[in-house]
Amino acid sequence: MNKHSALSSVLADVNVANGLPNEHYIDPIVFDEEKRSVLYANWSGIGFGKDVPEEGDAKPVDFLGMPLLIVRDKDGEVGVFQNTCRHRGMILVDTPRKIGGAIRCPYHSWCYSLKGELRATPHVGGPGQNKHEDVNREDLGLIRVRSYVWRDVIFVNVDGTAPEFEEVHGALLERWEEFDKPVFHGGETSSFKLEVKTNWKLAVENYCESYHLPWVHPGLNSYSRLEDHYNIEVRGQYSGQGTMVYRQLTDQDGATFPDFDGLSDKWDEGAEYIALYPNVLLGVQRDHAFAIVLEPVDQENTVEHIELYYAKSLEDTPQHDGLRASNAQLWKTVFEEDVFVVEGMQKGRHGMLFDGGRFSPAMDGPTHNFHHWVATQVENGRAE
Repeated sequence: MNKHSALSSVLADVNVANGLPNEHYIDPIVFDEEKRSVLYANWSGIGFGKDVPEEGDAKPVDFLGMPLLIVRDKDGEVGVFQNTCRHRGMILVDTPRKIGGAIRCPYHSWCYSLKGELRATPHVGGPGQNKHEDVNREDLGLIRVRSYVWRDVIFVNVDGTAPEFEEVHGALLERWEEFDKPVFHGGETSSFKLEVKTNWKLAVENYCESYHLPWVHPGLNSYSRLEDHYNIEVRGQYSGQGTMVYRQLTDQDGATFPDFDGLSDKWDEGAEYIALYPNVLLGVQRDHAFAIVLEPVDQENTVEHIELYYAKSLEDTPQHDGLRASNAQLWKTVFEEDVFVVEGMQKGRHGMLFDGGRFSPAMDGPTHNFHHWVATQVENGRAE
């Protein structure tokens, strides 16, 4: 079966479609193709605003082999640049740090502002001559990568071809408009990462469906049953699941986290968990939220960066420190329960006779929606 016909079966209706072929999970050549057509061509998550909380904070990130630098400038805005000096290609920042005056290249001391402008070129015209008529600083600022921050996730569009973020994801921004409020990170205990031996797509596929709950999450399923969930599918944008029985965590005194202000009754016991294509997983509940950025390391390995957020800051709610720690542990347990599944599917994808699998038309719509989107991106990339 050639690749085109294999993807044709992925693009079929969920009732008859196959899943993505094995090579999309185990072949380094296809992984490289998806890097360009899926991850670089769309709005992908690379980090979190909370990692650069103050002016001058800078954090280097390796995004699929591309060195990027996240910087918070003097206006409080987050910018993303290629972490490469315009002079001789030296890496500018190799560890997270506070930038005092300028981003200085450690090689020849060319210096850039927090907005990426080239500000100093020592001895560029010879000893003591810091200018040269043929070196135009205005043309040699750091290469900025398109970025957008939503729900504290930093999204980038590396190749610069995607429509504006608000246009691409307007449907979800509208769906979750009630949650368009400041979120406050829960602190050290609310940040963790899982290094998983799986292709990044399998983490998306597993996250966006509730079908596996009875067997993989028995604790969660004891009160949030399969029949208490509904599928969420928006073709070409996102998919996931919702629950109608969200139960707030309480401490020994019966206290709960403060709610986000102004929520409608739907969210009293409702919660939604959505995969925002390609690699960001989001969850909203009445009293807290979370964001997961999937870092594709290679075709067989992924790092899940997980962060928990609340309606009120740590400083305003010190009495909830214990509750935040308990909540983080509960979520960590849930996410760890999924590891054997996504790693097991990765191993199964080495079964050379596997045809991509079939879907439950009733239960697997969200996963098929993601497969359909990936196949569309890959086909669009091959057509160019």
